[in-house]
Amino acid sequence: VQLVESGGGLVQAGGSLRLSCAASGSTFSINAMGWYRQAPGKQREVVAGISSSGGVTNYADSVKGRFTISRANNTMYLQMNSLKPEDTAVYLCRAVTDWTSYWGQGTQVTVSS
Repeated sequence: VQLVESGGGLVQAGGSLRLSCAASGSTFSINAMGWYRQAPGKQREVVAGISSSGGVTNYADSVKGRFTISRANNTMYLQMNSLKPEDTAVYLCRAVTDWTSYWGQGTQVTVSS
């Protein structure tokens, strides 16, 4: 499984971005997927997760009500609204199978105040 993120960039506080994570390869083996982020000097943290069917989602408290995770046709999305400077980080996607997990390379999101 290969994962490629896109959609990051520089945005002002209060703005929006939509991240995409395109999966290829043995996509039939993918179960849950998720978005994570890592800011400089901080540990990687989970942002949001979504079940294989897309019917179950969960979010970190810090993004609830602002971010929306979804998936369709081997692509996962993260709609980010009302962005804050503290959302600045590299955002990575993760795909979980029955035996391992895969990570993308990440996309930078920078929110200016």
